[in-house]
Amino acid sequence: MDIIIRQVMPEDLDAVARVEAVCFPKAEAASRVSFAQRIRMFPECFFVAEREGEIIGFINGCATDSPVISDEMFEDAGCHKRDGIYQSIFGLDVIPEHRKQGVAARLMRHLIEDARAKGRRGVILTCKDRLIRYYEGFGYKSKGISQSVHGGAVWYDMILDLR
Repeated sequence: MDIIIRQVMPEDLDAVARVEAVCFPKAEAASRVSFAQRIRMFPECFFVAEREGEIIGFINGCATDSPVISDEMFEDAGCHKRDGIYQSIFGLDVIPEHRKQGVAARLMRHLIEDARAKGRRGVILTCKDRLIRYYEGFGYKSKGISQSVHGGAVWYDMILDLR
């Protein structure tokens, strides 16, 4: 089955919120309101994976001049800086029945290439320790434990240098 990676559209809001609710614990999941703001403020940094008309995953994050993600960025879409030197990633979601099929990797590669095409210096994200190796496979480097306490979890700052 073919997968289409495309920019998010306003009518994708409910599907994106459903995917997030399946993929993240409630304390860490972004709200529908937060997704509505992200779709409105930075749709050019928000991509969905669609299979047979169904959204099965997505990747999103704002552009920023900060080399690390702060907790404020998760909640305030106004932190987006259109010409920011870094592309952040707030979430890389794929619903369980479509995992281990390369969907997340395709979304990641798409966002990386988009950031490169826009002249960004790098891509940043936070992840749990069990995912550090996964992201290192794309060329990310760990910067150690993050200052983020989002959802009460321990996060690690990761950076991909595009220069």
